[in-house]
Amino acid sequence: MNRQDFKKTLIVVHDLVMTGVAVLATFFVRFEGSLLNERLVHLPLFLPPFIAFAGVIYWFSQLYRSKWRFASLPDLFNIFRASSILAMTLLVVDYVLVSPQLLGTFFFGKITIALYWLVQMFLLGGPRLAFRYLKYARSRQTLQRDSSTPTLLLGRGSDIEVILRAIESGTVKKVHPRGILSWRADDLGQSMRGVPVLGSFDDLDQVVQDFQERGVPIRRLLATPGALTPEANPDRLLARARRLGLPLVRVTSLGEGMRDAELAPLEIEDLLLRPTVQIDRQRLEAFIRGKRILVTGGGGSIGSEICTRVVAFGASDLLILESSEPSLHHILENPTLLSSDTNVDGVIADVRDRERVREVMGEFRPDVVFHAAALKHVPYLEKNWTEGIKTNVFGSVNVADAAVEAGAATIVMISTDKAIDPVSMLGATKRFAEMYGQALDAEFMGRNGATRTIAVRFGNVLGSVGSVVPKFKAQIARGGPVTVTHPDMVRYFMTTREAADLVLTSASHAEESRSLTERSNGDERASVYVLKMGQPVRIYDLAERMIRLAGYEPGEDIEIAVTGTRPGERLHEILFAREEPRTEIGIDGVMAAKPIFADRTRVDQWLKLLARAVAEGDRALAERVFEEAIPEFKRRKPAPPPAAPVPQARLASK
Repeated sequence: MNRQDFKKTLIVVHDLVMTGVAVLATFFVRFEGSLLNERLVHLPLFLPPFIAFAGVIYWFSQLYRSKWRFASLPDLFNIFRASSILAMTLLVVDYVLVSPQLLGTFFFGKITIALYWLVQMFLLGGPRLAFRYLKYARSRQTLQRDSSTPTLLLGRGSDIEVILRAIESGTVKKVHPRGILSWRADDLGQSMRGVPVLGSFDDLDQVVQDFQERGVPIRRLLATPGALTPEANPDRLLARARRLGLPLVRVTSLGEGMRDAELAPLEIEDLLLRPTVQIDRQRLEAFIRGKRILVTGGGGSIGSEICTRVVAFGASDLLILESSEPSLHHILENPTLLSSDTNVDGVIADVRDRERVREVMGEFRPDVVFHAAALKHVPYLEKNWTEGIKTNVFGSVNVADAAVEAGAATIVMISTDKAIDPVSMLGATKRFAEMYGQALDAEFMGRNGATRTIAVRFGNVLGSVGSVVPKFKAQIARGGPVTVTHPDMVRYFMTTREAADLVLTSASHAEESRSLTERSNGDERASVYVLKMGQPVRIYDLAERMIRLAGYEPGEDIEIAVTGTRPGERLHEILFAREEPRTEIGIDGVMAAKPIFADRTRVDQWLKLLARAVAEGDRALAERVFEEAIPEFKRRKPAPPPAAPVPQARLASK
């Protein structure tokens, strides 16, 4: 028996003993003399089955789902419910069975049962609350004793409550909360878990000065998610923190299944997005837990995030397939993976090596394959088009075929919004890979246990290698200019966490839909999934905002240079093709479409022609294949760079 099971056993024993104590205590308080003795005589016959029955009630009332140190109102409600069921059971037994049939009088009586109900709730709930208070008191002493950093917490009350609980439990370390600032008026003047609300965000300068005068200098500001919402004016908050010279941090993994939450500096990109799409954690945990997962390209920005997510959701085994040795080493040294209970391993392999991929898949036998390995930068693939076809097309074919051969339940191909109406080699190769997956999915449709193959389309991922945001940050850091290819260019953006969760959510839906195949002939099967990313962002506006967030004025302190679109770029991205039939999958934040594909024979013919085009270096042949396979594929010349819009500040100065 491990330590966790031993602790749970002790709790179960405690509750059963307290049940017997509650009955005895009720009798001794309610009765005396002959009335008490008469009931004690019958107690050995009554008490054992009642305690056993109580154990069943406690289990179904979920008294053992949470730890005592986290005892809360839901736990007290479960105790209330269990005690009420036991009291009602005593009432029914006493009034229906015992009194008229056996004794001719009441063994308990209404007053005794009501007293038992109160005593039982006290004996079950009291120790839990006392234990939690002891842990709370100890954590407060630890904060006073250890070298924790004096910190102001920023955000609304509900978020602050979560952070304070995490600090008390030790999940968030080295933080000593000295006060709270909230942008909500109804939080002002309140106190949360002993920490006072000292004012609004506008009072930050004064609050910091007051602490300085009292000899307790504030060393850090901790922002909760509520502090980053548009109505909280996070831009002004970040500017104030920088003016005061205080680091502004956020919690990166609180409530995400991590053993230790981490604090990370608040970056400009944290303020650029709409509110993050929320996921169904229970759905993803139910889907991932206990499964064998293989991730290709697991050392990349998207692949590495998928790895940390499947570990957080309880995968039994994770195999990372990566062609770059440094990238593989870096992800395998990730603290989240090292501290997890998942068996994590990595292999060096290139998805373009068909036999090597088959060998790896055959040995590991994955349940789910996430295919993230790809070449993804438009300008490079325009020049090195053969490499794009080798990796994005034939690499995807190799992974999909090997996964089917190894008996995987689901394959998820990471695609791009550039695959719709493609105008670049990146878009064409990714769309062709989608088509192969859809043809493969259709080929096995209707077979029991058939592998599902789906695609997930991303917008631009903040923080990924080559993303525009890190590029702008670097350009601002060196004083500009910030380069924009076209003032009217717009893009969809998402975080790496959203991207990874979209992949997992799509895979879970695809697995659920396997059972629909025989009933609907695949009519309800979605093949392409896309995150609802809100309105696209105008890149020129993004550049202006990032310059202002850095404390400069666009056009005056830092120039914005318009360089002209590059080969293969377009001004607007598209999420679905015009002819793709949409389908509602019942998952908030995720859209899907049914497949449009050619039959497997046609796809195989195109693959042979692409292989010949690569071998002969015949780009014209490759483009003809893509034009036949993807009728909407059009080669476009880059638009000439138009004049950049004049910043408002410059107009006002004229």
